Amino acid sequence: MLKFFLKTIFKVIFILCIHTNAYSEIINKIEVNGNDRVSDETIKIFSNVSVKDSIDDENINIILKNLYETNYFTDIQISFKNNILQIDVEEHPIIQEIKYKGIKSSSLLEKFTTDKFIKEKSPFNDFLLKKEKNRILIKAKDLGYYNTKIDVLVKTKKNNLVDITFDLSLGDKAKIKKITFIGEKIFKDRKLKRVIASSEYKFWKFISGRKFLNENLVSLDKRLLKNFYLNNGYYNVLINSSFAKLINSNEFELIFNITANKKIYFGNSKLQLPADFDDENFKSINKLFKKIKDEPYSINMISKILNKIDEITAIEQYKFIKATVLENLESDKLNLTFVIGETEKFYVEKINILGNNVTQENVIRNQLELDEGDPYNEILLTKSINNIKSLNFFKKIDKKTIDGADTNSKIINISVEEKPTGEISASAGIGSSGGSIGFGIRENNFLGKGVSLDTNFTISAESFKGKFGVTNPNYRNSDKSVYVNAEAIENDNYKTYGYKSNKTGINIGTNFEYLKDFRLGIGTSNFYEVIKTNSTASQNQQNQEGNYWDSFLNLDFNYDKRNQKFQTSSGFRSFYSLDLPLVSENNTLKNNYNYSYYFDLFDGNISSFSLLLKSAKSISNKDIKLSERINIPSSKLRGFEAGRVGPKDGDDFIGGNYAYTVNFTSTIPQIFEESQNVDFLFFLDAANIWGVDYDNSLDDNGAIRSSTGIALDWFSPIGPLNFSLAHPISKEKGDRTETFRFNLGTTF
Repeated sequence: MLKFFLKTIFKVIFILCIHTNAYSEIINKIEVNGNDRVSDETIKIFSNVSVKDSIDDENINIILKNLYETNYFTDIQISFKNNILQIDVEEHPIIQEIKYKGIKSSSLLEKFTTDKFIKEKSPFNDFLLKKEKNRILIKAKDLGYYNTKIDVLVKTKKNNLVDITFDLSLGDKAKIKKITFIGEKIFKDRKLKRVIASSEYKFWKFISGRKFLNENLVSLDKRLLKNFYLNNGYYNVLINSSFAKLINSNEFELIFNITANKKIYFGNSKLQLPADFDDENFKSINKLFKKIKDEPYSINMISKILNKIDEITAIEQYKFIKATVLENLESDKLNLTFVIGETEKFYVEKINILGNNVTQENVIRNQLELDEGDPYNEILLTKSINNIKSLNFFKKIDKKTIDGADTNSKIINISVEEKPTGEISASAGIGSSGGSIGFGIRENNFLGKGVSLDTNFTISAESFKGKFGVTNPNYRNSDKSVYVNAEAIENDNYKTYGYKSNKTGINIGTNFEYLKDFRLGIGTSNFYEVIKTNSTASQNQQNQEGNYWDSFLNLDFNYDKRNQKFQTSSGFRSFYSLDLPLVSENNTLKNNYNYSYYFDLFDGNISSFSLLLKSAKSISNKDIKLSERINIPSSKLRGFEAGRVGPKDGDDFIGGNYAYTVNFTSTIPQIFEESQNVDFLFFLDAANIWGVDYDNSLDDNGAIRSSTGIALDWFSPIGPLNFSLAHPISKEKGDRTETFRFNLGTTF
């Protein structure tokens, strides 16, 4: 039986071999006919066949398939006789020119011609022409042109060339006449209309493009609606459908069908940690669980908890972990378990920096939070990208992570696009007693080394302040910042108040990371000052006439817990500086504390609260010089001129020994919400300045000044522009107000 079986198998294999040899022959020669632009060798390469290859019917079919896929040929005939493979082709015409009629706007034409199926100098094909026509019609709808008509003209020319003309009649844009919400919507239409991106057509909305029907925008509307309901407790919400109902020729009613279902609340939440994790590191998460219990369900809250877990694990250097959420719905309570478990381990094999034609590579690498050989961490990579953005050296920054040579390695490619890093700035203020102007030139990336050069000055009727500074943020790759500043300050009140001071000097120092997120700064400032007076000055001012040399030790303590330096949206920064007199006749001790806290009040909003405390007092109980007295910066008390509030000696503002400011700022994203380069802000400022050590009778008892207003930050084509319009709420008699201020900057 076994012998019979083996003989049968042998016979089958023998027959198959004979059969194969009977129908498979060897190619001795390949001939190509009918081709004009495509060479013989190119056609042979497309065919993927060579002399001495075996060929049969199946191979011929594969050759046909390969050649047709090139899209170069209208017709292909293949024959094989006498060991000669003959390929006869008829080439497609070549598109010489593509024209678009009916679109006058170059920017609109660019939108229509992106991602084309057919291009000039490529083969002409009826199938691709139909696809291109359909693509244009879809693009037209995406842009709001629902009544678009297209005529296509193909003109045959000599040498097998064609010209193609798309004649478009776009018609009027489809306007959204009305937006309606139906079903179990819970919320009023007015509320829901503020959630979605689309808006009803009104004649005054001449800038906005959201008033036109747009399929992509409607898809965005559905996502926005779902997120809105999910963030208001409606865990099982359904946005069943959205459709546009034609009212007349170019006006539609946009209708959304919503089923909210019942409201869901957070129930019990808990963390499930690996055995080697310390529960103490996650105390803040457990506190958050208690805070949200019985609160309406919110998908944003889930996201915030996951982000917080990611931050803790990155800070505590837990490697290769991932947090997932298990949900258990019981009646109207959603119980959550956040499971933290190990993930597949990946390491950074290599980091490539691309596109930096000016900036030296080490300048970029110094901003990275992870290095080659480190465990791969997406949080630290994102933080690294934000650090690079904060340099403000690049127009565009992209990152791409690909697999490395090993299965557990990653290669990170960071691509940058250089931009001009020189800046020219100008500022002006208009107030009740005149104005001030400022001008500055700054190079942020000198010779591509990340070194900053800064020169600026401010001039008013009574004063001049100028500065030239050099800062190297990573001196000799030591991770220490070194700076040198030269300053000149002149206050000329000789004719009006009988005194004049001229102060020149230099600051030298360094700062470095002493602990995580904590930077320590050490420096020295040295100034030579000349004070002149005449008989019209007060006796106390005349007593200060003379020449002074002052030398101070500068200490800075900077604790920075902001989520990012670039476009900060959360976290805080606490900064304290102390100037200790080393050589000084008056021995003035200066303190400066600045605290800033960033948070959001609602989606898309960024708000900030800041507190500034300042003091200047002699440790030897002497009167400090007029130039050492404190004034409130104009940026901290908008609506008032800088240095023109507080105690006065006659009509002269002399500053104080103590001051504080409190500031609140909040963006209003609903205004200019389509613009990526414009922010509209609301602000509220309050300040107090008091203390006159040389004459207590001059103190104004620390009356609070306050103001409110609006501001506009615009990154314009000529550079950043800032406009502020302020209105004083409380002030004292004699204070000088400043209603409007603008700042202009440009790059070179």
